[in-house]
Amino acid sequence: SECIPVNSSLGHVTVVIVGGTGDLARKYLWQGFFQLYADQVGKGHTFSFYGGALSTTEKGTPLLFDILKELACPAELSVERCALVKDQFLHLSKYHQLKTTEDYENLSQQIKQQLGQEGIIEAGRLFYLSVPAFAYADIAEKINNTCRPPSEAWLRVVLEKPFGHNLYSAQALDKKLSGQLKEEEMYRIDHYLGKQVVSKILPFRKENKKLLDPIWNKHHIERIEIVLKETLDAKGRIQFYDQYGVIRDVLQNHLTEVMTLMLMNLPANLSNSEEILQNKLNFLASLQHVDNSNAVVGQYQAYNGEVQEELNKTKDYFSLTPTFAGVVIHVDNAQYEGIPIFMTSGKALDERVSYARVLFKSNVFCVQDPNNVQCKSKQIIFYLGHGTLQYPAILLSKNLFKPELVSSGDWKEVTEYKDVNVLGLQLSDYYIQSPVTPREAYCELISHVFFGRKDSFISAEGLLASWEFWTPLLEGLSRVFPRVYPGGVDNGNLLNFQLKGHQVAFSHEALVNVINPGAEDNFQVMQGKYRSSEMVSAWAQELVERLASDLLLAAEEAIREEGQFHLALSGGSSPVALLRALALNLYTFPWRNTHIWQVDERCVPHTESGSNFRSIHDLLLQHIRIPYFNIHPMPVHLTQRLCVEEDGGPTLYEKEIKKHVNGSSFHYILLGVGQDGHTASLFQDTKLENDEENLVILTESPNKPHQRMSLTFTAINRARRVGVLIMGKSKHELVSQLSRIKGESSKYPITKVQPKSGTLIWYIDYDALLG
Repeated sequence: SECIPVNSSLGHVTVVIVGGTGDLARKYLWQGFFQLYADQVGKGHTFSFYGGALSTTEKGTPLLFDILKELACPAELSVERCALVKDQFLHLSKYHQLKTTEDYENLSQQIKQQLGQEGIIEAGRLFYLSVPAFAYADIAEKINNTCRPPSEAWLRVVLEKPFGHNLYSAQALDKKLSGQLKEEEMYRIDHYLGKQVVSKILPFRKENKKLLDPIWNKHHIERIEIVLKETLDAKGRIQFYDQYGVIRDVLQNHLTEVMTLMLMNLPANLSNSEEILQNKLNFLASLQHVDNSNAVVGQYQAYNGEVQEELNKTKDYFSLTPTFAGVVIHVDNAQYEGIPIFMTSGKALDERVSYARVLFKSNVFCVQDPNNVQCKSKQIIFYLGHGTLQYPAILLSKNLFKPELVSSGDWKEVTEYKDVNVLGLQLSDYYIQSPVTPREAYCELISHVFFGRKDSFISAEGLLASWEFWTPLLEGLSRVFPRVYPGGVDNGNLLNFQLKGHQVAFSHEALVNVINPGAEDNFQVMQGKYRSSEMVSAWAQELVERLASDLLLAAEEAIREEGQFHLALSGGSSPVALLRALALNLYTFPWRNTHIWQVDERCVPHTESGSNFRSIHDLLLQHIRIPYFNIHPMPVHLTQRLCVEEDGGPTLYEKEIKKHVNGSSFHYILLGVGQDGHTASLFQDTKLENDEENLVILTESPNKPHQRMSLTFTAINRARRVGVLIMGKSKHELVSQLSRIKGESSKYPITKVQPKSGTLIWYIDYDALLG
């Protein structure tokens, strides 16, 4: 057959697909490398391609060539040219067993031998690991020890997701891999970054910077939606999927990357991968903490049966893995604060579609002609494909502005409109740009690996930053029962979710079978006595609502009498639900006249996640309008050190209390109780004999971080009202023990809370009270 002229001036490139006969290789990878070869043949490099797997050469070779024979011709090649290129590609491809260290040594020897015989220099080696993530570290070690090219040639190793299961496993994997490979040698692939529309988000923003800059902020953007809907189920992938679920599979990587590209600061130079990475990290660091209150999850009805079948589980096994998730994210910076980012994905939904939409506020009131273009939605859509449009495109509603073409050579303006509706507007209401030639994401990314373009891949720092954001939510959801949905169009409005304040909930109640129906309804809010003081009991949600209502009444009374309300909040897990409830009372609670104080604080900087003040800030303060001089964090961080006696932090806080709080008597102090009976940061071994007059002291906790600052019992017992909130089954034993103790007990510091002239009220939920 005719030969293609070979130009070896740039050296030889060896491509090795580890897992070369697997599903991903069959569907995408060999096609991508064939495209690369077709693009590069005759341009200065020579190539050889190896498909490696665990099977013997006898078994693996026919499997590989079955795949290669099915390769499709790139659109830009003529039939004759394609036949020639494909014939040459098959001639350059071979199977190689890759199981043991010796197998990798043999491969390296084979490469050296071939180069020596042909007298050409080596440009580099490209390994694509299309294998389960648990095998990465072992293969990386084998490549490092036996298969490195000479020092003047490059080594590039491509890794497929998942990169870990959470922050801790991702850190462990990164540590193992970085011991074998340099960061510049690793290409962590997220195929979404190879999608043509996603790769043009930054260029689109750059090309239209002058027109976008004035409107790309909280004053103009109403909301952002990032969506990936699938009609397929997880059948056949259950072994992988049940360990990961929809958030790990899609939101933590694909959709987070899209969000980052849309909202990160634009780099000065789009080809500077270091600047792009730094801007991505800065954006991820600005995201507000998300937990269960910011998300809803679902699971399609047939999923649990598929799990039982594919994982050989018994009929009473229930998987909590979500196949649907809706999350609302907020950004904590001046440009985007207050803009809700709706991120959602799910399997067994009504259509297959993926897009990211920026919906702008409307400042037009149409008296007549509501169909006028100026009266319609203003939006920019990065449409990744499928759905009603069926092709990838960037759409911009005509009532915004006419955008510059994102890339003149390989993108075009669409001027012929189908009669379809995309997210509320007819196609004719949009300016539309689309790629001239659609290219598969893997083809794009394989080309970028070949050229060493790191900006299209996930860095170690970016990966860990994303996991750091998502891990707390994943941990919280691990015990949440997902809402069951039938699948497809039958879902109706069952999965619609809404934002209320900063909390997310399904818009419609689900019809579910409840065991012992009505058991909870028999207990509404119940009042009684506990340890000779008032007690309020209810199920958790009703209890928190009652406490929030009591706080509002106390605040209104104090403001009527004194013009201000002094509220001291404790740390720990107890007040979390209350802080969320208070954050919803944006308009009814008199925040402008309220002063927020701390009952106790850990000796860590206020910016750290372990700080009680950080928790109060994230859950409450950032959502309400309160004058900053009404906020009184404990001064644990003075002269660049934490809780040092000579710095006099407790004395400073005591002076501040005496300055603002009449008679140092807080209107309301909210306490929790630890399982060991401690309250505030006053523990069983806390020495208080010499501190009877002090309002604030430094204490030692048996748990890390050990150093704490706390109000004393003297300060607590001066308060007008003290509320003690106890929730959860884990506190049942403690509640029982305390009920049997009369008066004080040195073993249980909470028993020393005895307001001198104020009122003590216990708020105990039924789980803690009844067990």
